[in-house]
This record gives sequence, C-alpha cells and structure tokens, in this order.
Amino acid sequence: MFYLKYRPKTIEELDNIKVKEVIKKILSSGSFPHAFLFIGQKGTGKTSTARIFAKAVNCLKNKNSEPCNSCKNCLSIDTFSSPDVIELDAASNRGIEDVRNLIKESSFYPMANKYRVYIIDEAHMITNDAFNALLKTLEEPPESVIFILATTNQEKIPKTIHSRCLLVNFGTAKRTEILSMLKKIVKKEKINIDDQLLSLIAKHSDHSFRDATKILEELVTQKKLKFEEGRQFLGLLHENFFAALQKKELKGILSWLEEFTQAGGNTKNLIEQLLEELHIALLTKSGVKTEDETNISLEIKDIIILMKLLTEAYNNLKISPIESLPLEIAIVEYYNRNK
Repeated sequence: MFYLKYRPKTIEELDNIKVKEVIKKILSSGSFPHAFLFIGQKGTGKTSTARIFAKAVNCLKNKNSEPCNSCKNCLSIDTFSSPDVIELDAASNRGIEDVRNLIKESSFYPMANKYRVYIIDEAHMITNDAFNALLKTLEEPPESVIFILATTNQEKIPKTIHSRCLLVNFGTAKRTEILSMLKKIVKKEKINIDDQLLSLIAKHSDHSFRDATKILEELVTQKKLKFEEGRQFLGLLHENFFAALQKKELKGILSWLEEFTQAGGNTKNLIEQLLEELHIALLTKSGVKTEDETNISLEIKDIIILMKLLTEAYNNLKISPIESLPLEIAIVEYYNRNK
C-alpha cells in the first residue's frame, strides 16, 4: 500500500513542512523535553514523526539529527522489535492497569538504546484515573524516558497533562504539501497520471496525507488515470451542482440531484463536499484566503444560508426514510428564501 510503502523514515522526508522544521530544531538543540503532545487531524504524520524522533534520539550513527536507518537501533525500531520503543493504542489500552504497567516499565533503564520512548496514540481515549496515574511520571520523568502522546482531540486532554508536555501542532495537511507528496509517489512508481487529477486528489483528500495516498492507489488499481474518468469514479461531481444551483432553476437542480442518486451517488459524501467548497468560498470572500479555489459566485449571505441548510440536511440523513430527501428539502428551502 502506498501510504505504508512511502511512509517517511527521516525528518527530511516529512511532508508537513512546519512540523519538519520544529522537530529539526528540537533535535539539533541536544536537550529534549521528556514529554510531547502531538496534536492534529488524522493522516497528518503524527505517528510517523514520533517513530522518526525515536530513531533519531537512539541512532548509533546519528548525523545532523537524522536517523541513519541502517544501524541496529534504527532497524529494530522500524521493525517494531525494539525493547525500548513501545507503541500503545490508547483506544484499546486506556485503563488504569495499562498505565500503571507503563509507569512501572518506565522506571527501568533502556535495554539497548539511550532512551526508552513511549508513543501513545489516540491519547485522548485514556481514562481520567489513568491520566492521574500518569501525571506524576510526567512531572518527574526518568532521564532516559521520553513520552510522545498523539491525539486528534486536543480538547479531551486534561490541562494538567497538557501543561507538562511540549505541544507540536500538526494542524491539517496543506494542499501544496499533499500535491508534492503525490508527485513524489507517481514519479517513483512511474505512474502516468494527469497532473490535473493529482490536484483533484489533493483537493479532496480531507487535508490528510494518508487519505490522499489511498485515493491515488484506488485510482491506479482501477486504471482511472485521466482527469475526467478519475473525477467521475470518485463521484466528485459537485462542481456541476453549483453550476446548476447558480442558474436559479429549481427544476434543473432537482433533476441533477435525481440523476446523481439514480447513478449511485452518495448523498452524505455529496453534502460533505458541498460544505467544504462553501467553507472555502466563505473564507475566500471574507479575505481570509487569498487564492480563489472555488467557482462559486454566491454572495456571503447566500453562502451562509446554504451552509446552514446543508448542515441541517446532513444531521437529518440518519433519520430520513429516503436518503436524498433532506438535501432536496434544503434545496427547495434555499430557493424559497431567495425568490
């Protein structure tokens, strides 16, 4: 799978430029915090960065803060066989006993490395009692231990834990960074794909490096490498929705929606895509974004009305006997308000 095959193994290979610079500075300082909190959306490189950091601080041939990826320490971390780099998924190891075992182990000296590194993914899933047990260890950690807590939900991390960790914000993957990553993959794989389609993948990858690679692999597997066939295969036809909407012809937009659903289109995904486009248009027209990334000519007041109606439709999908009905109602209400 592309997202595993091309997972970054060095700091320089990290696609998130901001995080790359932050980690470089930390490693070059030679003085490492003993607790990190990596926050950011899914698929932005939190776990990959944690593994690279674990290799960098334990590498036997470390040069310019980069892991060599060839010494026994680097190789054992890459193959998940290092006795000193422990990865835990807090979603399944979240109780007090799991954390107590972790704390007990952390009091021992590393067996083969300079540092014992604990990477705790989905850290927001840890129970309150377990967080309280972990707190004292984070306050007075052993010199040879580094904790890296990774989460997509920063607000669920207790303030007492938050205040004892160095925060590294991964944010969301930028479209330019995703596109750069995709171009590296297609070059190495020698894939002949339209550049316009790569841009489309980057645009609709939910700001996630991992999701982008999965979309690319799906298109390669299905041999949909031309722009139009790739766009149709992914169901990214919402540009036609806005074109029909802006003509202010109710019959036309409802007919378009009927054709979309009859062709097997997913209403939930469509609403998500529409809201994403409207969000970008809102930020662009408000001067927050300088690049006009949409073809939406609606006024800000109309964008806000449509976003509210689509959000309501999205929430009603799970209780609707007909999948397309909430969206159809939202469209009719929008037209009635703009008569």
